[in-house]
Amino acid sequence: MATDTQTSRIVAEKFVERLAGQDPDGIQELFAEEIDWHVPGSDALSWSGRRTRREEVAPYFTTMWPHFAHGKSEVVLERVIADGGDVVLLAVWTHTVVATGKEFTTPAAVHLTVEDNRIVRMHLYEDTLTVEKAFDAG
Repeated sequence: MATDTQTSRIVAEKFVERLAGQDPDGIQELFAEEIDWHVPGSDALSWSGRRTRREEVAPYFTTMWPHFAHGKSEVVLERVIADGGDVVLLAVWTHTVVATGKEFTTPAAVHLTVEDNRIVRMHLYEDTLTVEKAFDAG
C-alpha cells in the first residue's frame, strides 16, 4: 500500500524525536517486523552493517552510543525531504570518540521508507572514512 507524504513525514519526525531523546526502544517501535537496514562501515565499527528484523534496531543504538562521549555530540538536522513513502533526512553530526578522544564531523543523509505507518527501510550515508579514522588510536 502506498504511503502518503504527510504520513511518512510524521513517522520520520517521530524517528528524529526519539533519536534525539536517545530512546532505542521507542525508535525500534517505529519499524516494521522485516526491514532493509544498512549502515556502511567496517569491523572497527561494531554497530555497522545490515539488519533485517525490528528487534535488531534498539541494539544498534545501545551498541553505538557508548562509543561517543556523553554531552560532546551535536546533530544538526538541516532538511527533511519527503515524497510519498520516502523521506530523506539531511544532517551534520559531530561526535567525540571515547576511546581516542578524537572529534569528527560528517555530513549525513538518512533515507527512510515508510509503509503502513512503519519504517521498512533505513539506509545511512555518511563519510565512513572520517568516522573510522576517529576510532584509530594511531
